[in-house]
Amino acid sequence: MDLIALNKVANKMVETGKGILAADESSGTIKKRFDQIKLESTENARRDYREMLFRSEGMKHISGVILYDETIWQKAADGTPLVKIIENAGTVPGIKVDEGTEIIAGTAGELITKGLDNLSSRLPKYYEAGARFAKWRAVIDPVAGRFSHTGIMANAHALARYANLCQANNIVPIVEPEVLMDGDNDIDACYTVTQWVLKETFQQLYFMNVALEGIVLKPNMIVPGKKSAKKASIAEIAEKTNKCLKDCVPAAVPGIAFLSGGQSDEEATANLSAMNALGGLPWNLTFSYGRALQHPAIMAWAGKPENVKRAQAVFTHRAKMNGLATKGTYKAEMERELAA
Repeated sequence: MDLIALNKVANKMVETGKGILAADESSGTIKKRFDQIKLESTENARRDYREMLFRSEGMKHISGVILYDETIWQKAADGTPLVKIIENAGTVPGIKVDEGTEIIAGTAGELITKGLDNLSSRLPKYYEAGARFAKWRAVIDPVAGRFSHTGIMANAHALARYANLCQANNIVPIVEPEVLMDGDNDIDACYTVTQWVLKETFQQLYFMNVALEGIVLKPNMIVPGKKSAKKASIAEIAEKTNKCLKDCVPAAVPGIAFLSGGQSDEEATANLSAMNALGGLPWNLTFSYGRALQHPAIMAWAGKPENVKRAQAVFTHRAKMNGLATKGTYKAEMERELAA
């Protein structure tokens, strides 16, 4: 393990003013996105869509791109490897390495992430293809009765084993323990479960000898579930998220890149900006958004070549807004820039 190299990559991934584009949708997920614009999800269509993003001006606000297995091997229409286009933009290529989830036997439907069995053989190939970081997502449902010590321990241990293998292959692990935002739980329940998950995750990372200087944490924000009757303000979300992080995350971690978790484009941006505006944290706070970065662009594109420039402008705007959020300087009125 080359910790100096890992730390350099990790710091670049969480550089202020930039964030990570999660373009790692599985074939099933991107089909759902394409269904919204009535476009068949073919290999070429998926390539063209991602190439459009990677060749946009918005990449100057992107520090890293998480790729799906199919994408890391693909070439653009002109024969240039997509990884090379990402590198030419000054951005770090990464790869999603988990292989979905399955139910943990004996639990109330809790999930464990798969993919460890063959990970040690896959990582060197991804490194050779250009990946310098990886992503592994663990999923915890905070709704009463859907989480337990068994589920949290199993997922934290799997995250730590994954991170250990990544660092052994000089790949920075994005450690992503996601407490879901879909239920009817209030913000305090999210806080309690997230605190438990983060503390257990860092304990397992310690047991597996993972160097914290060579990771990036990708957590959820502390928000109420979408079905909760009790909503929360941007200020409350920022205050509780920062408090939870300070309570759980060691200062040695280079940075924290939040997932959007189904928040709207502007919600995810506003919440991140409010956290950074509060200040007083030992880490850079940035974004690692998928849908919240891409949704406006994919709708503007609609699979039509004549819409590429417009879609790129839309993506660039969203990336720029999130870049400002990493500095705590985003304002809602800035959204009008796109119309102008």
